[in-house]
Amino acid sequence: MAVRNQSWTRRLLAAVLVPLVVFSLGLITPEPADAARGGRMGGGSFRAPSMPRSGGGGYRRGGYGGGYGGGYRGGGFGFPFIIPIFGFGGGGLFGLLILMAVAGVLVNAVRGGGGAPSIGGGSPMPAVPSKVNMIQVQVGMLASAKSLQEDLRRLAASSDTSSSSGLQRLLQESTLALLRQPELWVYANAESGSVPFSSAESTFNRLSMNERSKLDAELTSNVGGQSINSSSANVGEADATNEFIVVTLLVASTAAASLKGASTGEDLRQTLRILGSTASSELMALEVIWQPEGRGDVLSSEELLTAYPNLQHL
Repeated sequence: MAVRNQSWTRRLLAAVLVPLVVFSLGLITPEPADAARGGRMGGGSFRAPSMPRSGGGGYRRGGYGGGYGGGYRGGGFGFPFIIPIFGFGGGGLFGLLILMAVAGVLVNAVRGGGGAPSIGGGSPMPAVPSKVNMIQVQVGMLASAKSLQEDLRRLAASSDTSSSSGLQRLLQESTLALLRQPELWVYANAESGSVPFSSAESTFNRLSMNERSKLDAELTSNVGGQSINSSSANVGEADATNEFIVVTLLVASTAAASLKGASTGEDLRQTLRILGSTASSELMALEVIWQPEGRGDVLSSEELLTAYPNLQHL
């Protein structure tokens, strides 16, 4: 009877979740690129810790980003992952991508029977995070924040984006650059959600691609230790008619931080402070994306709200 009920439950979940995933895929289309070019920096690793070569002593964290990464342990699936729990925000395309990641893992578990732990003296599976927190914070600032663009270019030129400690420093310095000019904050949005570890990398990549698609080009780039700098003739202060600068922080972390959102200036201030204090051992991936970055580029209020419809006025 128990086997029959389990089979019926799996068929029911598949009937519900498969159409949900397909429908979500149909809804998600990249945002059209707006007028401004921008910059990007960051990096990360979702690698799993290597298996121990001998029978004792746990595992040694190797590689970059604390040794976390691909591969999802078997042993079935849990109902707490059916609907993602958003710390704040969670609307729009961000929420759909998080829901897709969770539903996709459940569909695979239903179709594949969940998987079972190894038995019979095999080596134990290395510990990996059960879930990864995706956090996206966006700040729209008055274009008079020229020094912010200079700070971001300086960070792109000097940051080590190939190590976890370098990424932690980049996150700290980026949040500090925003915190130092609160009088220029006009719009903000903060969203978060948790996804199973197996889908964390693909979810982060989708979120990154959505934000990058809003740029005409990336004039300044330092990602994963690889720098691309366009001619200095193209990079510089935005056009005098520019109205806004937008900075996006995209973070994948194992930390269970209680962030405050971005409904008010004080909430945004607390969120940035907490986000900037994320430990390097908890930071799996980071991207900092901003626009405009090129000479003559303009980001008007209409273009800002079209490209970033979830921004709220502070």
